[in-house]
Order: sequence, then structure tokens, then C-alpha cells
Amino acid sequence: MAHPSQLGFQDAASPIMEELIYFHDHTLMIVFLISTLVLYVITAMVTTKLTNKHILDSQEIEIIWTILPAVILILIALPSLRILYLMDEINDPHLTIKAMGHQWYWSYEYTDYEDLTFDSYMIQTKDLSPGHFRLLETDHRMVVPMESPIRMLVSAEDVLHSWTVPALGVKMDAVPGRLNQAALIATRPGVFYGQCSEICGANHSFMPIVVEAVPLEHFEAWSSLMLEEA
Repeated sequence: MAHPSQLGFQDAASPIMEELIYFHDHTLMIVFLISTLVLYVITAMVTTKLTNKHILDSQEIEIIWTILPAVILILIALPSLRILYLMDEINDPHLTIKAMGHQWYWSYEYTDYEDLTFDSYMIQTKDLSPGHFRLLETDHRMVVPMESPIRMLVSAEDVLHSWTVPALGVKMDAVPGRLNQAALIATRPGVFYGQCSEICGANHSFMPIVVEAVPLEHFEAWSSLMLEEA
């Protein structure tokens, strides 16, 4: 989850999020270099005592400031396209989960199981247990096995929503009448928090997402217990 005064990203818990953080750092270094160069040029121009009123053009400078930005854009575009393809790639998922957005809660359906469905509501502040986070904890967490490719099917029943878990590098719009697909792999056990990221009405801020990644044997025990209760 995010921390007060946090400036950077949350710690990555999936390969995709690691790639996104690397790409962010790569692009940020390019931005710093460009900003430094521009600042130097501006400073040199306003402080120099040299003047030349007879220069009309310079082919060399124009070639440089045309080719250099093109090279920089290529250096940004290639890793960006690679990550886009990685985010779209879903090969042989071990589990498929359908997340349906409602005003204002999420419902989950484990499509590989016949009756494993539940709604996930935010726990009110007065009902929180010690150690739980205000406005982020839900009464039912979405439990997934760690180190397993998961396919998320995301849709909505009423208005636009967005199923987002930053630590896992997932952000997928939930559109009524449309089924969108995303993939995630949790590389370590933990509890990862997210929220609806599309303004969906009065209680938009009160429909959090909680994903709990556990070892496979714990997931099997949890799913058996949920099916028994159903």
C-alpha cells in the first residue's frame, strides 16, 4: 500500500510492475539529461557577451536537433512497446477470475470453480480490526496463489469503474457490456491494496480492492472452505 508522503512507486510484487519501474527510471534519466541540456543552453544564451548579427542559419545545428530527438524517442518507444506486449501476453493461465464493478463494491467469480463467488465491500471505520487500514480493507479479499499466472476478466454492471492494484502493475477499465482482460503474477506472498481508479459516483472512494497472495496449498484450503460455506 502507499505510505504518507510517498513520492515513488509502491514496491513491485509482479514481473510487470518491476518492468514498469525500470522503464520509469530509464525515462526519468532521459528527462533529467534533456532538462540539464536545455537549462545550460538558456543560461549560456542569456549570460554570454558574444553577439553575431550575420548568422542566418546553420545546417549542422538543424541536423543535430532533428536527429537527436528522434533517437531519444526511439530509446523511449522501444522499451515501452516491449512492456505493452508483455502486459497483453497471457499464456496458459492457471486461474481465471472475473471482477465485476458495482456502485460501490466489487464482486468476484472464480470461473474455474462452480460456486466460488462473493461480493467485496469496504469495512466501515467503526468495524475495523486492529492492524487493518481505514478505507482500504474489505470484508472479503480476493485470494490468489502466488507465482501462478492469473487471468483477470473485468467488467461493470452499471457505470465505468477501473480495477487497479498498483503493486501488481494492473489497471484495467471495467466497462458495462464489455469484458476486458488483464494478467497478473504475484511473485511473493502478501496483501496488496488498490482502489477504483475511474470516477464512478458518490462513493467512488469507498470501493477498495484487496488481493491476498498465498502459497498454493493455502489457496486450495481457502477455496475448499469457501465452497463448503457456499
